[in-house]
Amino acid sequence: MSPAALERQLRSLLRRGYAPGSAADVLAGRDRLVHVTFDDAYRSVADALPVLQRLGMPATVFACAGFADDGAPLRVPELAHVVDEAPDEFATLRWDELGELAELGIEIGSHTITHPHLPRLSDAALARELADSRQRIGDELGLRCRYLAYPYGDEDERIRAAARRAGYEAAFALPGRRRPLDPMRIPRVDFYWRDQALRARLKLSPLHWWRYGSRP
Repeated sequence: MSPAALERQLRSLLRRGYAPGSAADVLAGRDRLVHVTFDDAYRSVADALPVLQRLGMPATVFACAGFADDGAPLRVPELAHVVDEAPDEFATLRWDELGELAELGIEIGSHTITHPHLPRLSDAALARELADSRQRIGDELGLRCRYLAYPYGDEDERIRAAARRAGYEAAFALPGRRRPLDPMRIPRVDFYWRDQALRARLKLSPLHWWRYGSRP
């Protein structure tokens, strides 16, 4: 998604009466807030910073701790066919770059260590992916890692319970019920490069939320 497309979408929400809010504001249950999240911590997140700063928009970047040592491209099976064609597009932020974002007020959360499908893991492997990534982010950046985003949006009751045990205050999922708010299953509207014009407007409309028995 281009920075210009991101700005158009955010300005559309602001015109409709939504206000910028932090992840903590979302957890507090405040309505009509916009909080921007970026999964995978791609290096191109930096291109969005001028838009976020111009609009006063808080954001959270969810990083995979296993890729941040050298900023390696996010090589997961689902992306194998495209990463080799354009590795720079999938390069991730290094620890020093994540630290610079944190100094600018961007929240840094966990996206696990290796970006697995969490429901497929054993209890021990699941605990490592959640707890070790949170610990590593805290140690490397000198901050408290409070939030998790589930890779692929994969989560269930077992995964949510493991996230609580790992010490997360909240975890972000994909679209779902917003009321009552479950801090371990915060729904998000997901946007990708193909979500332009009409598709973007539909995703931001009440119809999108009514599908899940909720409202924006």
